[in-house]
Amino acid sequence: MHYWLIKTEPGTWSWEDQLKSAKKTTTWDGVRNYQANNFMKAMAKGDKAFFYHSVNEKQIVGVVKVVKEHEPDPSDITGKGFGMVSVQAVEAVKSPVTLAEIKGDAKLADMVLVKNSRLSVQPVTNAEWKQVCKMAGLKP
Repeated sequence: MHYWLIKTEPGTWSWEDQLKSAKKTTTWDGVRNYQANNFMKAMAKGDKAFFYHSVNEKQIVGVVKVVKEHEPDPSDITGKGFGMVSVQAVEAVKSPVTLAEIKGDAKLADMVLVKNSRLSVQPVTNAEWKQVCKMAGLKP
């Protein structure tokens, strides 16, 4: 299993929207960055991801799992091969973990979120996953 972090603007799609969706599942579409799309191609069914609210909140608010692997995104009219995955809500964090808290933790200094905070889909190492879960009040 691999771990990821997926970012969303809560005004566009929030954790609450995710929980209200049918079977708590949605397609993670609209990604138009090649590196983020390549990370989605690497996602496998069962992989878990932190659900991150960007913009003003800048915090991890939940955990989702990949339930359908990369497939073409029908909203990509460019023909450049951008795709999507489907994710399902697993659980909310007990305590949101902010970007400031992540940046302040020496164990997370190399996390992609710290080094490239604009990337909308990014990998998370096993050690980072465990540390953030601990901060969020979750079992890894």
